[in-house]
Amino acid sequence: MEPNMEYIVAQVTQKEVGRRFQVGPEIIDYILDRQKSHDLEHDQSMLDRMVDSLATSWVNASNFKVALLGMDIVSALVTRLQERFKTQIGTVLPSLIDRLGDSKDQVRDQAQSLLLKIMDQAANPQYVWDRMLAGFRHKNNRTREAVCFCLIATLNVSGAHGLTLSKIVPHICHLFGDPASQVRDGAMNCLVEIYRHVGERVRNMDDEDSVDGGRSSSSVRRTGSLRRPSSASSTKSSGQRPASQTFDCKESSGAGAVDEEDFIRAFEDVPAIQIYSARELEDSMNKIRETLSDDKHDWEQRVAAVSDFIFIME
Repeated sequence: MEPNMEYIVAQVTQKEVGRRFQVGPEIIDYILDRQKSHDLEHDQSMLDRMVDSLATSWVNASNFKVALLGMDIVSALVTRLQERFKTQIGTVLPSLIDRLGDSKDQVRDQAQSLLLKIMDQAANPQYVWDRMLAGFRHKNNRTREAVCFCLIATLNVSGAHGLTLSKIVPHICHLFGDPASQVRDGAMNCLVEIYRHVGERVRNMDDEDSVDGGRSSSSVRRTGSLRRPSSASSTKSSGQRPASQTFDCKESSGAGAVDEEDFIRAFEDVPAIQIYSARELEDSMNKIRETLSDDKHDWEQRVAAVSDFIFIME
């Protein structure tokens, strides 16, 4: 007897792991064969049940082989439905974002590949990323890092023209304060990649309200109370490295404390670098990215790379 939608949904919703391995290839074959699956879209409620079960019970399964098979089935649905899969994106995204932080490379890679496929065949990249922003605040630090890698992959595959990066950059900047060093490095690599695609426009992309509801750092710098000190601008124009600074503690502060203006000044007074062409700019950004992405570099070298990046962004 030829399988029908009711039979396929029954196989997807059953819980026995061994049985799933048996029926998985049959489900994929059914989805991709238009003659067999002519009733695939006739009953929306059945399709919804199928996708929901795939997302929650297969892709999120504790058995990584079941998770991989579940993503294969979802991938077949994307291939078959194309833009008509768009209504199911919200159902599968949470599970795929979770899998970006999986302990196994194979699972992480397949989750990212499936996300890129969805952006290519089912919806435009921005539609998907609007629903992925919560991944930057995921409880799993490996997931937060992987979301940055996924954005880099999106830029390399689709370019920046299909993304409203001003909506995404504030979330990346928020990760610069992440407790996990690999997440901070991932955020920096992500911002460097964005700069490579859009150039100096990235400087204005964190001017939206910050992701925690406050003002963004660039918005604060535009106010009169926190002007960029003249030493920073004169250093940048002259190309000389600034002398190291010391700060007097305010009487109202605790021992060793500095006020907000002193902190901003220390952050912005960075060594100058000479850049005379777009090629030199790209070479400098690539060097910064290589230094920050390699945790074997001495910490002082990585700090110097961050300082160079701040100088370029100014």
